Amino acid sequence: MSNLSLQRCFNHARREAAARCPECGRHYCRECITEHDERVICAACLAKLTPVSSTRRGRLVPVLRFVQLLGGVFVLWLFFYGLGQILLTVPGSFHDGTIWKANWIDEE
Repeated sequence: MSNLSLQRCFNHARREAAARCPECGRHYCRECITEHDERVICAACLAKLTPVSSTRRGRLVPVLRFVQLLGGVFVLWLFFYGLGQILLTVPGSFHDGTIWKANWIDEE
């Protein structure tokens, strides 16, 4: 059995090893190890032990983007519908320019 104080980090040759990974058996410095399930393990072995469920997440991304697109289109429709309703409340005389003459001093 080797003395840990004489070992060097597998990734950083100039650094002294702080722990030995129980999965791969290599020695690592404090920067290269992490604690998982109450034991010290290297990043490579941790990646092997905890697979990422990207297949399920990958299937939902297009559906979520489509829902976001529909939501955005609906918000835009509401905005322009409301703007149209506001414009419909403006009297027609405003557009003719006669509203100014009817409410102010009549000169003729």
